[in-house]
Formats: sequence, C-alpha cells, structure tokens
Amino acid sequence: MSAAEIPVVEPLASTVETAEFRRRITSISGHSAVYFAGALFSAAAGYLLKIYLARTLGAEALGLYALGISVVSVVGLFNAAGLPTAGARFVAEYSSAGDYVRLGAFLRGGFGILGLGNLLLGAVLLALVPRIAVRFYHAPALASYSWALAAIMLLGVVNTFLGQCMAGYRAVARRSMITQFAGTFITVIATVVLISLRFGLSGYFVAQVASATVVFGLLGMSVWKLTPPAARRMGGFGNVERRVVTFSATSFGLAIVHFVLAQSDKITLGHYLSAKDVGIYAIAMTMVGLIPLALTSVNQIFSPTIAELHAAGNYALLQRLYASLTKWILILTLPLALSVIIFSASWMSIFGPAFRDGATALSVGAIGQIFNCVVGSVGLLLLMSDKQTSLMKIQVVNAIVMVLLNLLLVPRFGMVGAAVAVSIGVAATNLWGLLAVRAKLRLFPYDRSYFKVGLAMAVTAAVLLAVHKYCGQGSWRVAFAATVIAYVCFFAGVLLLGLGSEDRMIVRTVRERIWVGGNGASDERYA
Repeated sequence: MSAAEIPVVEPLASTVETAEFRRRITSISGHSAVYFAGALFSAAAGYLLKIYLARTLGAEALGLYALGISVVSVVGLFNAAGLPTAGARFVAEYSSAGDYVRLGAFLRGGFGILGLGNLLLGAVLLALVPRIAVRFYHAPALASYSWALAAIMLLGVVNTFLGQCMAGYRAVARRSMITQFAGTFITVIATVVLISLRFGLSGYFVAQVASATVVFGLLGMSVWKLTPPAARRMGGFGNVERRVVTFSATSFGLAIVHFVLAQSDKITLGHYLSAKDVGIYAIAMTMVGLIPLALTSVNQIFSPTIAELHAAGNYALLQRLYASLTKWILILTLPLALSVIIFSASWMSIFGPAFRDGATALSVGAIGQIFNCVVGSVGLLLLMSDKQTSLMKIQVVNAIVMVLLNLLLVPRFGMVGAAVAVSIGVAATNLWGLLAVRAKLRLFPYDRSYFKVGLAMAVTAAVLLAVHKYCGQGSWRVAFAATVIAYVCFFAGVLLLGLGSEDRMIVRTVRERIWVGGNGASDERYA
C-alpha cells in the first residue's frame, strides 16, 4: 500500500471503534504488564548477579565475557538467518487465519533450518574463537571458553525462535514466566553455587548453558501445546513460503545492522583498550539497557498487532494505539533515565570503586536511550507494515556512521568516545525512523497531552539537580533514593496536570490485569 492510499487518520468516536481500542489496549497492556514485571525481576536479579560477579571475579573477567559474547553475536547472525523475527509475524498470521498447513510447514521448516545451521556454525565458532582471542582481542584466555560460547550460541538462537513463535501465539506472559523468571532464577542460583565452589568465570558460563537448556525444554513444550493439532501433524521437513524467505532475508540484513549498532563499540574497545576497560564499559551499557524496559515490554505484543492492523488497513486504530503507548512508555521511562544521567557515578559504584570510571559513559548512553523511547515503536511499525526496505536504509546509514565514529572517537576518548558514538547512532536512527513513519504510514504519536509529560519531566529534573547539589554522588543508596524521588515527582506531576480518558483506561486496565494475573490468569485471558 502506498502512502497515497493510506487514509488520513480522523478522530475515532463510535462505540464500536472505542470498544475495539479498549480490547486491543487490554491485550497489549496486559501482556506488557506481565512482561514488564518479569523484566524487572530479571533486571534486578541480573544486576545483583553482575554486582556479585564484579566483586568476586573483577572487571577483567567480565571484559572477557563481553568479548566472547561479541564473537557469539557475529556467528549467531548467520545461524539465525532472520527466522526468529519471522516467527512472530507468520505464526500470528497463519494461526489467526486458521491456515494450519502453512503454520505447520513454517514451524517444521524454520526449526529444521535453525537446527542444521546450528551444527555447522557451532563448529565454525569452535575454530574461530581461539584465533580471534589471540590475534584481534589480544586476550588468549578467552580461547578456553570456546565450548561454552558455542553452546550459548546454539541454544540462544533456537530459544529466540521459539520465543518469537510464542509471541505470534500471543503467549507473551507465559514466555516471560519461562525466560525471565525461571531462566533468570536458574542462572543466578547456579552461578553463585559454582563460583562459590571456585569454578570462576567457567562457572558463570556453565550456569548460562544450564539455564538455556532448561528454557529450551520449557519453550519447546509450550510451543507444541499452543500449536493446533492440525498443524502438529508431521509432514516432512516443511516447505517455507517464498515470502517468508524474503521477509527473513530482510530481517537477516537488519540483524547484521543491529549487530553493528549493538557490538561495534565493544569490538573497537576490545581492539584498542584492555579487557578491564571493556568490562567496565559493558557494565555501564548493561545499566543503559535497563532504561528502555517499558518500550521493550510493549514491543513484545505490539509487534503482531501492527502486522494484523496493517493487513486490515485499520490505520486509525493503529494511530490511536501508537500515540497512547508511546506516551506511557515515556511516563515509565523518563524518571529512571533522569536519575541515571544525574547520579551515574552513584549507580556505577554499586559494582565497586573501579567501575566509577564508567560513569560518564553511562550518562551519555542514557541520553541516547531517551531518544529511543521518545519516538516509540517506530522500527516495528516500519518492519511489520511492509516498509522494511526503508528501515534497512535508515539503519545501514546509521550503522556506517556509528562504526566511523567509534574508529574516530575510541582511540582518543576511550569508553566515553564509544558511548558518544552509540548515542548519536541511536538518536539518529530513531528520529529518522519517526520521520519515515509519518511520511509513509501517516502515523505520528504526539498531541497536546505531551506538554504535560514535558512539564512533569522539567520539574523532576529540577528536583533531582537540587538533590544532587546537596547530596552529591554518594553511594548506591543515594542513586536508589534519587530514583524513587524521580518517580514520585514525575507521577505526581502527571496526575496533578490530569490524565485523559484513554490514559485513565490504560491505568485501570493494567491494574485489573495485574490483579487477574496474580490470581492465575492464563495468556488466553489477554487475547
């Protein structure tokens, strides 16, 4: 559908349209709330684990781990072949249409392709890691962990595919229970036990492999149960449609670009600086990764919704959902982002005195993530609306710019240079994506209600700066207290300025979903 064919979005007033919006927002907010709760648990447990690792193993060991994962990410790109992203789209499409023949063929074919690719590229990874460790990263100790890196890659790719298939079945809440609650719990417990037994970094790797194995079994059983019996009938390897191949090829190209955007900084740092510096920077970027948690939560279920509404040509409802969700992403994100920017040294001190060197990088990275959240799900809107070529162009250009900035800034400014390169790339990618969504889909999230969010943000920033002036960069307790103050000020400001009818609907829906979820609701309750 061309831009000229997309109808101009008009305000919705009918009872039927409002009821449909309510149904959609209930589904999205319900699943997102469960995912968000799981992500908070996973993040909290993950950070406690990172603190434990930083204080027991040190920055150099964490740097080795980050370098190893960067190698896994490179090889894993070719192993995935874009199929995990296709899982969410085509499982949703085939299952909603009742096309069980194509659904079964896609699942068997996708899993078969990933299985064969895993065996081949696992062997490649085992051969590559020792050479890369010595010749490029100058860290020969990394070679001894080749086996663990291969296992993490193999299980990670398959688990991602199965998880995306569950998203296609709209079972995000159930997937969150498996990957975030169960998976994180196993990783934390196994890591602490093995490191206490003096297995060192090897214990951390073993714990991750064990956790991924359990998650694989649980996801596999869940996908099998969710798949209709007609689609489960074995019929050979499974023929994958040409349009699935085309979509996966585009997703593969985007995955390469995403890798550049996500890993070029660590690779450049690994080449020019020490493993210790990479470890400190990796911790800072892990903290940065917590900021867009609300956006990530929404994207888990909004993705198939976009594809469905685009196929139906219902851009009016899509506009309404996009605007409401983007506003709430900001409301949930900005207080944390402001706290991280202003109290970065306090946050980094959690991991030990040596990690304070990453405070500036943390602040700069947090600024980039504000741009990521302020535009909402622009990347998914383009990808799920058959505008993936535009998304590819945007991300390729910005990936090239990011690589050049890393090569220019890292040798001169180290970790801060890498963070600046990443933030510029994130900001440029998202702002360009926002313009593309407006031009090609005629969707734009902002209205007058965003002035209230902006005013609340200004007041919150002023309060945090005042706290910083009198308290300075203290311990982690200062950072935690500042974050609580930020959320109290921000939410109080938003409430005092007044919520619109749709905002009140979202608040009421999330409250109800959390209560229902706490009483054993299944995924189907949110469908």
